[in-house]
Amino acid sequence: MSAQLKSSSEGQTMVLTLSNPGRRNALGPAIYAAGIEALNVAETNPDVRSVILTGGEGMFCAGGDLNRLQANRQQPPEVQAQSIDQLHGWIESIRAFPKPVIAAVEGAAAGAGFALALSCDFIVAASDAVFVMSHGQVGLSPDGGASWHLTRSLPRQLASELLLGGERIGAPRLHALGLVNRVSEPGHALDTAHALARQLNGKAPNVLTSGKELLESGTHNTLHTHLAEERGHFVRNLHHPNAGIGIAAFLNRQTPEFE
Repeated sequence: MSAQLKSSSEGQTMVLTLSNPGRRNALGPAIYAAGIEALNVAETNPDVRSVILTGGEGMFCAGGDLNRLQANRQQPPEVQAQSIDQLHGWIESIRAFPKPVIAAVEGAAAGAGFALALSCDFIVAASDAVFVMSHGQVGLSPDGGASWHLTRSLPRQLASELLLGGERIGAPRLHALGLVNRVSEPGHALDTAHALARQLNGKAPNVLTSGKELLESGTHNTLHTHLAEERGHFVRNLHHPNAGIGIAAFLNRQTPEFE
């Protein structure tokens, strides 16, 4: 069976499941394209308020398909460059997606699979899940934005341990370091991710979009520029119907039902 990205829904959450049986859900161009298409569909569907990315058969993702990469060594370099551009297009689409994206990790997230999890807004992982930048084990360097995310999230020495040393790191340690949001019992990462998604689905969608945009721009803005961006978002959201709903509900000690 070929690699594919399965799509399903539960309530207001779209679930995207990496599926590549026998190859530990290894990634490839078909999955990259399907991932971008799925997010495009979810973005325009008001019934979808969050997305969960997970893997089938108790495994998140082993990263790139080594058989395909070995074959690509016999092709012009442009072939692999195009493939990585497709992966990076998916990574950028996750970062730019205006709704929350949650990675639900069981088993291992290795190589580009680790990078894929890092690109999500939240990571939920089973207590026995492991994360590893495995590129160096096969003579390769990182892709998928892993080095970008890790150098912004961890001290240099720890990022070096992961990127250069290829050390395996467990979900509890990443949770302590702030990279994993929730740790679940083994086999229950998806259930825990759904619980988090339901919590997020109850928030005002326009406010979540503003939050994602501000988190993204905050990595490079000066304080002066960022304060101006915050002002723009705040004023725009104050005049959105959801602010009226939220303020009235709070004053009346009710639970808001945002549009």
